[in-house]
Amino acid sequence: MVHLRAGEIARFNAEGYLLIEDAVSPAALAALRHDLDAWVQESRSHTGNWGTTADGRARFDCEAGHCADDPRLRRINNPAEISEAYAQVLLDSPMVDAVASLIGPNVKVHHSKINLKRPGTATRVGYHQDFSFTPHTNDSLVTALVALDPVDLANGPLRVVPGSHLGGQISLWQDGAFTGQVDEAAAKHYESRSIPLEQKPGSVCLMHTKLMHGSDPNRSTAPRGLFICVYAAADAFALSPSPLPNRFEGQMVRGQASGRARLTEGQVELPAAWKEAAFFAVQGQRAAVPLDG
Repeated sequence: MVHLRAGEIARFNAEGYLLIEDAVSPAALAALRHDLDAWVQESRSHTGNWGTTADGRARFDCEAGHCADDPRLRRINNPAEISEAYAQVLLDSPMVDAVASLIGPNVKVHHSKINLKRPGTATRVGYHQDFSFTPHTNDSLVTALVALDPVDLANGPLRVVPGSHLGGQISLWQDGAFTGQVDEAAAKHYESRSIPLEQKPGSVCLMHTKLMHGSDPNRSTAPRGLFICVYAAADAFALSPSPLPNRFEGQMVRGQASGRARLTEGQVELPAAWKEAAFFAVQGQRAAVPLDG
């Protein structure tokens, strides 16, 4: 179990993120890696996105240029639905105790996903706040990013803007369209304040839902994979449909469910729904080809 100390909780509240080593066991990490390697290998037999999720969108999303000789699998939606290893980490790993220390004692699942940056691929993440994709009645939500590979300065690490979660919700709409990222001027501002986070495999970055963050393309020869789990306090209720519906949504992982919603925002900007398998397309990054079956 990982129960955070008072100083760690204070650091998270002030900076909006917290790095924790050994958030999953070596055995659990090996199981995650085993299933991921199998999915990457499977992607070689597909010309584009494949599989289906609860709302009919593809489970596996590939970057433009994907092919058998150069697999560019970049997103797996809700892997916990198809893998016992990922379900175990999502529902009852040490990192869940750490999340409960921050927004508990009553915590529920929202969704999970894997973001991959294969060597030399162009996939990036424009600056945004997760809250704008998953707005709730309050902001007691944590995104937990488990490193599946060594994350260094060359392979597209997460870049966070310390303290930015205290500045309120920043618009991800431009000229009447939901772009999934801040505008160019704001991006330059946040980029100048951002810091890269290096991670060891099995470590986790716990991130406040309003922390501004992004990441660069992978310019190295090494892959970079993150298993991303989103949790909410029991009394935080969604104000828009989940961007990644799944059978674990709302499942309690610590404590008890709440029959009351806690309201802390006067006004919340809502996202627009999208049909693509991943938000990379919302940010203007092309997928390989339409769903191939």
